[in-house]
Amino acid sequence: MKPISILILAAGKGTRMKSSLPKVLHPVCGIPMVERVVRTGQFVRPSSVCVVVGHGGEQVKQVIHQKFPKTQFVSQSVQDGSGGAVRQALSWLKKQKGLVLLACGDAPLISAQSFKELIHAHVKDNNRATVLTTKMPNPYGYGRILRSKDGSVEKIVEHLDANPRELEINEINTGTYCFDAAALAHVIPKLKNNNVKKEYYLTDTLELLRQEGGRIGGLICVDPDETMGINSRAELAKAEIALYRRKAEALMAAGVTIVDPKSTYVADTVKVGSDTVLWPQTFLLGQTKVGSGCQIGPWAHIQDTQIENRVIFQSSFSEGALIRSGARVGPYSRVRPGSEVGRNAHLGNFSEIKKSTLGEGSKANHLTYLGDATIGKNVNIGAGTITCNYDGVKKYPTQIQDNAFIGSNVNLIAPVRVGAHAVVGAGSSINKDVPAWSLALERSVQVTKKNWAKASKRKGKK
Repeated sequence: MKPISILILAAGKGTRMKSSLPKVLHPVCGIPMVERVVRTGQFVRPSSVCVVVGHGGEQVKQVIHQKFPKTQFVSQSVQDGSGGAVRQALSWLKKQKGLVLLACGDAPLISAQSFKELIHAHVKDNNRATVLTTKMPNPYGYGRILRSKDGSVEKIVEHLDANPRELEINEINTGTYCFDAAALAHVIPKLKNNNVKKEYYLTDTLELLRQEGGRIGGLICVDPDETMGINSRAELAKAEIALYRRKAEALMAAGVTIVDPKSTYVADTVKVGSDTVLWPQTFLLGQTKVGSGCQIGPWAHIQDTQIENRVIFQSSFSEGALIRSGARVGPYSRVRPGSEVGRNAHLGNFSEIKKSTLGEGSKANHLTYLGDATIGKNVNIGAGTITCNYDGVKKYPTQIQDNAFIGSNVNLIAPVRVGAHAVVGAGSSINKDVPAWSLALERSVQVTKKNWAKASKRKGKK
């Protein structure tokens, strides 16, 4: 196979987005759209990747460099069309050997499979250029594909330049191409801007190559969603829906039950094991991994969290956490970054855990806050218990060892340690270590005044 380079056009301003953020940096399912295109391109193992930037170019460079530091960039300061963008990359293009895969930075749904099939078709048919096309029932605004009798592409006519007969064609240009690098470098300087927009059309390169005797191929992408370009917030929403649908179909085919795919949102970076059930209004985002046999949702929001097998997670939030097998979280719990819910542990109603470990078999079922705490095995945390971990300047740890019992409405004032099998009585504020097997109480003496309420009512009447 010849070497493959990738050129990504990402200079558009995106006026219809009405945003200070460059269009290609708007996220689709959590990942900037141009980053998605660069990621997908990695599957063809490119020898070089170049991105043409324009509006917000420094921001675009910064985002891509974080994940793909070897990427090269050129700038298109004047928005003079797709051909003008490639002209700016001509010095880079002349250095490339073999093939150039050209893609759009605002078309994030394109699949690696389509890239590979386009390259394969280009090589198999010995084309000088091959364009990825698709068919649409209403192709308004798109360039039309004109084919010759032998099936090759004769030329592409832009919508504004098309005559009534050409406008009836429903096969359109997606903006994704495979070129022989030397051929593209040869014809790019010959482009003219003799058109309605006074722009340099990349599509004109196909006609120039054909005039020089080269064959131009066209490969039809059967899924039009893959080729969707994003120019507005409405199209951004359509792209997200398409990605979520694609992911849901793949998960269900792999043995995951999704009760209502239309109201379940799983990012394509997420992994879910078989026999797990995803209930409606579940969001699985980022680098989340869910094991087998879990019940997730309804109303669950989970990001960058590892969930092992047989976990029940209902109506709760988790971010950057680890939830061990057999654990139960929710309803209405929050698991914050750096936390671990141990095997068969329970974190229940209106409870929050932050940078803490809830040990195997331990339970914090009601109205609890655990911050900077290490909880051992089989510990009972009573309702209303909180770790007082912050004094306004520093945060301090709490340690509760195995089999301890913490009564309701207890304040554990850190730094403090409760030993194994110790008991802390309800209503206590504990600021000293409790030895193992001990009982700790901290309460004022109860005072009872008989008939006080009756006397108060009489005074009120007077």
